[in-house]
Amino acid sequence: MDTISPQTGSEIAEWVSAAALRLEAKVIAWRRDIHQNPELSYHETRTAALAAKHLSALGYEVTTGVGETGVVGVLRGGKPGPVVALRADMDALPVEERVDVPFASKVKAPWHGQMTGVMHACGHDAHVAILMGVAEVLAEYRAELAGTVKLLFQPNEEGFEGRPSGAQAMIDQGALANPAPSAVFGLHVTSAQASGVIALRPGGLMASADRLRINVHGRQTHASMPWRGVDPVVTSAQIILALQTVITRQIESTATPAVLSISTIHGGVRSNILPDDVTMEGTLRVHDERVRADIKRRIEKTASAIADAGGATAHVDIGEGVPVTYNDPALTRWGTQSLGDGVGAERVTECRPVMGAEDFSILAKAVPGMFFFLGVTPPDEDPRQAPANHSPLFHIHEPALKYGVRALAYLAIDYLRRG
Repeated sequence: MDTISPQTGSEIAEWVSAAALRLEAKVIAWRRDIHQNPELSYHETRTAALAAKHLSALGYEVTTGVGETGVVGVLRGGKPGPVVALRADMDALPVEERVDVPFASKVKAPWHGQMTGVMHACGHDAHVAILMGVAEVLAEYRAELAGTVKLLFQPNEEGFEGRPSGAQAMIDQGALANPAPSAVFGLHVTSAQASGVIALRPGGLMASADRLRINVHGRQTHASMPWRGVDPVVTSAQIILALQTVITRQIESTATPAVLSISTIHGGVRSNILPDDVTMEGTLRVHDERVRADIKRRIEKTASAIADAGGATAHVDIGEGVPVTYNDPALTRWGTQSLGDGVGAERVTECRPVMGAEDFSILAKAVPGMFFFLGVTPPDEDPRQAPANHSPLFHIHEPALKYGVRALAYLAIDYLRRG
């Protein structure tokens, strides 16, 4: 390690940049290894073991099995100071890869009763590799580090139905205690930005996400004689259309971005039978917690009233999902400047609110947090046309990874040195 003495922010940024460049090949190799060996939510045993072994070799205090498969690494700096947390999620998706690379995933695993392909279609392989690189940079800087860094390698960000989110599971098992951080930072790779560009905003960055399920119960009859029963199919169609007016006609358009989508509808077994039941599922995404609660109330009222008018009943179940990913405004104002110092102001931009969701939001409710996006679309592709996260064609321009290492490492050092 180069000799490090107390320096200005620009000198630290230069050192971190050199360290990240020195580690670039290792970070890419880790990413490819994890990509080729993806694991679904709460099954991230190999990935967790890889992270834990790396942290232990660097001298971190390591705790495994936190939130089932999560890993916590604690690095105590050579100087006194506060505590900061950095987070990376580890799980892959039930998606069959269609990217033509030598390290493409061939893994299959059971999902909802059938074997399916498994792929890091959201880039969590990059998140883990970046944080492993950050861990090494910070370990090299340990003697000058003014405080403590806590690294969180988290399971189940994608959401395993019927199980708590990985962030909540880790919190429940003490991931944010002993020592307790005063801030938490995280990143997410995205195809919506060009390679190496960092995008964020204060306040609501990503939406809340709630799963919606509505069962409409009618009375089965022959389809040629609908008057002798109660048609749940037509009733469901009326409910679906009416729910769109909750957003467009009942919620103030300037209050918050909001999306309500019905994504599946199931009912019946024959073309000449009107069934007893129709079930629909969808998602609600909002950027304001007050409006979120109001929309939920209106969904139930709308569905029940329309069903009742047709002689049917509607049972509405809105599963409590993740809250808004809220970037603490004061922390984000400071953090945006720090990111500019660490990776270059020309690489940092403010983005619009995003309707996707993240359970980093749960960490950021417990501790002031700041989350940002790292662009990974190759220079010769248009981010507006590049395959989105969760696509089987999602791919990463790997030279972007070093900017993730630089960003998180510099944020941690800069936050601690400012006390």
